Amino acid sequence: MTAKSAAAAARATVYGYPRQGPNRELKKAIEGYWKGRVTADALRTTAAELRAANWRQLADAGIDEVPTGDFSYYDHVLDTTVMVGAIPGRHRDAVATDPLDGYFAMARGTQDVAPLEMTKWFDTNYHYLVPELGPDTVFTADPAKQVAELGEALALGLSARPVLVGPVTYLLLAKPTPGVPADFEPLTLLDRLLPVYAEALADLRAAGAEWVQLDEPALVQDRTPAELDAAARAYRDLGALTDRPKLLVASYFDRLGDALPVLAKAPVDGLALDFTDAAAANLDALAAVGGLPGKRLIAGVVNGRNVWINDLEKSLATLGTLLGLADRVDVAASCSLLHVPLDTALERDIEPQIRRWLAFARQKTAEVVALARGLALGTDAITGELAANRADLAARATSPITHDPAVRARAAAVRDTDARRSQPYAERAAAQRAHLGLPLLPTTTIGSFPQTGELRTARADLRTGRIDTAGYEERIRAEIQDVVSFQEKAGLDVLVHGEPERNDMVQYFAERLTGYLATEHGWVQSYGTRYVRPPILAGDISRPEPMTVRWTTYAQSLTDRPVKGMLTGPVTMLAWSFVRDDQPLGDTARQVALALRDEVDDLETGGTSVIQVDEPALRETLPLRTADRPAYLAWATEAFRLSTGGVRPDTQIHTHMCYAEFGDIVQAIDDLDADVISLEAARSHMQVARELAAHGYPREAGPGVYDIHSPRVPSAEEAAELLRTGLRAIPAERLWVNPDCGLKTRGWPETRASLENLVAAARAVREELSAS
Repeated sequence: MTAKSAAAAARATVYGYPRQGPNRELKKAIEGYWKGRVTADALRTTAAELRAANWRQLADAGIDEVPTGDFSYYDHVLDTTVMVGAIPGRHRDAVATDPLDGYFAMARGTQDVAPLEMTKWFDTNYHYLVPELGPDTVFTADPAKQVAELGEALALGLSARPVLVGPVTYLLLAKPTPGVPADFEPLTLLDRLLPVYAEALADLRAAGAEWVQLDEPALVQDRTPAELDAAARAYRDLGALTDRPKLLVASYFDRLGDALPVLAKAPVDGLALDFTDAAAANLDALAAVGGLPGKRLIAGVVNGRNVWINDLEKSLATLGTLLGLADRVDVAASCSLLHVPLDTALERDIEPQIRRWLAFARQKTAEVVALARGLALGTDAITGELAANRADLAARATSPITHDPAVRARAAAVRDTDARRSQPYAERAAAQRAHLGLPLLPTTTIGSFPQTGELRTARADLRTGRIDTAGYEERIRAEIQDVVSFQEKAGLDVLVHGEPERNDMVQYFAERLTGYLATEHGWVQSYGTRYVRPPILAGDISRPEPMTVRWTTYAQSLTDRPVKGMLTGPVTMLAWSFVRDDQPLGDTARQVALALRDEVDDLETGGTSVIQVDEPALRETLPLRTADRPAYLAWATEAFRLSTGGVRPDTQIHTHMCYAEFGDIVQAIDDLDADVISLEAARSHMQVARELAAHGYPREAGPGVYDIHSPRVPSAEEAAELLRTGLRAIPAERLWVNPDCGLKTRGWPETRASLENLVAAARAVREELSAS
């Protein structure tokens, strides 16, 4: 096919779409089902209606081929686990008895059975359920969900393409089943898994699939020769099948590197590649391997992870360069639109001119369609879209919102010494122990306590004027009193105020800093039914006034025990926002760090002796390619130290991280120079404690003993056993006792019971240590 005919054939598509519905109907239906207020049939009806609405919306917008199979009740990796029959042994009876309840048990656990481990999906804030595989794993095909959803789309008269997690990525994301040696490599199961994928592909073809997309984002990471050989074998075998649809192998989030020639040579029918940001290197690499003659290329030229409008002319230039490198070039977003909100039209509180700079899922769909039309018919076909796009890009670039000379001057004046504590850790630790007087194995929580319906109602009433500020603040004072009183009675050593005034750990601060925009309906799935509204970082950052000092000092006035000040760190403020793309991330991080430094200083001046600056996103934001990591970690750790470097030696600085592969960043954790770090460890069986020990981490650490992402209440003995495991890696004088994460999403009954058990576990282990 010539470049001209390839352009004429250009079609528009996407890899996935937000699942929740415009008013989070899916979240409400699932949580209603968990509480017994919604039947299973009603839940399934809601889900089917949301899928159909998404497909119709995409088709009406001009999308030529809609995705199916991307919809999920909880997580698409968990859906893949079901599809390949890799149900953990402890969940098989539940799944056999009731597949829906068993599915949710794998995701959330029950009082008697632990859930699957949960961690971040590559470098996003989406969490997936980690498959558990071992030498005895037996795979069995069960593609009923994928086949049914394809049938629903075809019944609407739509052209549809099922999307599956690819077999190589699935195995690379998996971990050994508990009890299996840690050095077991799930990828060794590839030959056992491929026939199951072959059966699923045959079923999808029989159901009417012309194409099936197999997502292999793990191949954009650094891969060993053995892993690349496994990818080559997988797609050689799948490509050789006679009873299959056409195969499209998709990658996203970065450049493919050494995996690109492997996939280009594979007997598959097309590739979907990311051509945004760092992944723009895919273009040169594709040309270097001679393109994809006879194959389809889907070009991801619209950023599917951020909310800024696309530069249409730049994307058209990229698409034009790609013509001639494939039999057909189609246009898409760079990844699933799961990672962005639904529609900017819902944001009535954002100034209309600024709203024109933004593109959520619906607007990105329109960009994809416009680019496909421009590629197929020429720029004259989209003259209006191009002119409006140029004007909006220029307006953003010259807006005073994006540039504050005072902020930039302060950031430029930062010295190296500003990001260093005045004394080394050993001297600080001695001063802090003398000042705080904490027992061995001190107990604390991560920060937030349950966000009750009453609290959410109070915030809503304040927004709508049903109560005034004085009435709202009285409600917050009462909640803080209750939280502090409970912690004292439970026996916790370092308390928190519970954060009742905070809607979200990033949004709360974003609403109090210049340069940020808050959304009203910009919901994005984090995990399961947990949705967040990432703020939009649009301009230079500063702190007009203190943000947390008032409520922290009030809580401290209620108790003689230390109360932690709670802040969100600069990297997480970037990672869990839609960050500006018009300056280096390190520059933005430094601005946020300086604003937080002012808050840390004010907390210390107000009498706060323990200050926690959370950085759960430090690992999440780690570049997927090893070569890109040193530069990122240099500015990320410097930003944290800049936030905290100005305090006295006897002020104890904590940080917190959760649900990530910490082994990749142990040196960076050390480089933060925090006095205490708390980390998720319950689901991963204290793996992080062993990783810290292997590194020789010299400071204090609290690997979590209570999994707060499950409704189950751990017993005191269970928590104690985790503590004993932690003590085999971390000395008692440096070990803290805490939950995995904040308690915002939990209810009060389970929170009370779990924390009381946590304190009991700490006391029991203290007694064991004193007796030994």
